[in-house]
Amino acid sequence: MSSAATDPRRVGLAFAALLLATGLVVALSLNSGTISFTLSEVSEALFGQSRQGLAPQVIRNIRLPRALVAALCGMNLAVSGNLLQSVLRNPLASPNIIGVSAGAGLVAVLVMVALPGHLHLLPPAAFAGALGAAALVYALASWPGAIETGGGTVMIILAGVAVSALLNAITSGIMVLHSDDLDVTYTWLIGGLSGRSWNHVALIAPYSLPGVVLAVIMSPKLNLFPLGDEIGSSLGSNIGALRFLFIGLAAALAGSAVSVAGTIGFVGLVAPHIGRLVTGNDSRILVPFSALMGAFLLLAADLCARTVFMPVELPVGVVTAALGAPFFILLLLHRGRGGSPVGTG
Repeated sequence: MSSAATDPRRVGLAFAALLLATGLVVALSLNSGTISFTLSEVSEALFGQSRQGLAPQVIRNIRLPRALVAALCGMNLAVSGNLLQSVLRNPLASPNIIGVSAGAGLVAVLVMVALPGHLHLLPPAAFAGALGAAALVYALASWPGAIETGGGTVMIILAGVAVSALLNAITSGIMVLHSDDLDVTYTWLIGGLSGRSWNHVALIAPYSLPGVVLAVIMSPKLNLFPLGDEIGSSLGSNIGALRFLFIGLAAALAGSAVSVAGTIGFVGLVAPHIGRLVTGNDSRILVPFSALMGAFLLLAADLCARTVFMPVELPVGVVTAALGAPFFILLLLHRGRGGSPVGTG
């Protein structure tokens, strides 16, 4: 693993291959569906002057914004998971597992119920819910006696599972009680990209792009956390302030993704781990690679959700769960055999 991290050519090839694969998935997403177009029709719809006809309408107004939302949500969830795994020093941490996504989802549904005409408030509200859930999980894991009953990182996972279950139950209850008022369905709870438009791109982009850029800029500081708080502080960094900043950034990224696509699971867990296998544990490389990997994974999952059972469309959260759950089980088994935690490699 360390060789991957110290071999610039291998890392460069990995980035190039992932960029190529992501571009291919985008092209397939624009071309595939109940109505298929040729490559020339797709190119003309994207770059041509004419906006008339079926191809420009479908590609520009339906498939392209949906692909952009998928890419931005995948980036957000992957980077959020990467930040949480590094800051909490726990490779099992991710937005959906430690309750961040559930908190964002609950507050987003409350906004839909209480302020249906102000959906532009969804991203900041979801961020507040994600941050509140993260704070609650962290407080429960830090409760006196928690360390003695299984260790801090274990308690974070256990507290996150409990908080997620509670918040998801409340969210489900609200959606059932207000089913006539909410313009959402059960598919929102498991994540979906159907019907996403340029309005959704405009909602998430102001949070996604600055958040990912800030995470990349701050990524060298992430390498301090696996060393431990004492060593990190001895190197001149305020570990407590950095932890607060990174958790807040992770909550903002996850919350904005939930606000437009629902609670999509496992992307935030899987993408960083694939990145570690390819590039190593250096966060300076891992953060941007994870962002691109998250975009690729969610684009690919959405393509499968739209086309495998065509004309029936699955919620994308079903596909990510089907792929992510076995990965999570394998990760648990690996750690049970003595697998190493997140480190700097």
